[in-house]
Amino acid sequence: MTRARLHRRLLVAMLAVVTLVAACSGSDASEEEPLSAEGTEAPSAPSAGHGCEVAETDGELVLFNWTEYIDPELIDRFRDEFAVDVVQEFFPNNEEMLTRVQAGGSGYDVVVPSDYMIGIMIEQDLLLPLDVTAIPNAENVDEAFRSPPFDPEHRYHMPYQWGTTGIALDLSAAGTDDPDPTWGWLFDPELSEASAAGMTLLDDPRETMGAALAYLGYSINSTEESELQEAADLIAETRSRIEGYESDQFEDLLLDGETAVAHGYSGDFFAAFDADDAWDDYAYIVPEEGAVKWVDAMAVLADAPHPCTAHTFINFILNARNGAQLTNWVFYASPNAAAEEFIDPEILEDPAIYPPEEVEDNLEFLHDTGDVESQYTDLFEEAKG
Repeated sequence: MTRARLHRRLLVAMLAVVTLVAACSGSDASEEEPLSAEGTEAPSAPSAGHGCEVAETDGELVLFNWTEYIDPELIDRFRDEFAVDVVQEFFPNNEEMLTRVQAGGSGYDVVVPSDYMIGIMIEQDLLLPLDVTAIPNAENVDEAFRSPPFDPEHRYHMPYQWGTTGIALDLSAAGTDDPDPTWGWLFDPELSEASAAGMTLLDDPRETMGAALAYLGYSINSTEESELQEAADLIAETRSRIEGYESDQFEDLLLDGETAVAHGYSGDFFAAFDADDAWDDYAYIVPEEGAVKWVDAMAVLADAPHPCTAHTFINFILNARNGAQLTNWVFYASPNAAAEEFIDPEILEDPAIYPPEEVEDNLEFLHDTGDVESQYTDLFEEAKG
């Protein structure tokens, strides 16, 4: 696929211009041997003192992750390199993940929550402080991700991938090759009813309430009861036009023609467009009213059965070449600075994946809103009907 074709079809909404996205999901780096962890120096951070050695394993790895969020080759490589079994289970949103682990005894070792959820899990003592002596590849983490507000001492997590949440559209159903960069494709009846095929919203309280809040001109982290209610009412008004709430297969439903508008995560759309060679038929936009910029992270549960295997897996993902292979496969941006030399140039140069400063200025991270979190969930469930 040529760069010219990609430039015609991928939109970065806040600039209202067509952009580029990667044309292939593999790289030469994936065929090379991973870099050795030996000889690296871990950044200064509190150590939990678990006594795990670099590359130590203490049983299988049980990974609780988002669907289709890791290259299967990386799982196979980890299994072969460290001679351990890997069990994967999947969750559709942060809230369901939290519910699954709150009671304890889940059996999971590594979980992959989003930024705001990390803070919630820390407060609930659900996470194990990381032993950074067992994660020397932590030095590869970009400085911008080393002291986030949800874990300022960087004790409980290592960043995994980051990206944006926006809208993808079937251009033929939208009736334009240059769709307006607005959440109106979901919430404005005149725009959203333009497609007889319908639409999906994420089955995620913070993401979908956040989209509605942004469309209404409010912060996606609003704690004002009246604003939250207004957002919930707006979501409820979509019932007659929506096909459903979908966090796992939204991109597949779009490309299968079952929907024409989908709310979802940037990299999922890009990977689907690439797999179907469908760049001429669809567009991804980041609405100009504002949108979510998120970071997903790797964390070890406080009751993880195999904490040393968990640390070894985190170190494995933070390896420069492995980190690049992850990004080249999922089409999300990497928080791994050392990985950049191995990431496909088309991905690194794509402002839809690595947004320029003027775009980032209009993005917000989801924050832990404390006691208001339950209001987000309750209002969202009521709005779904």
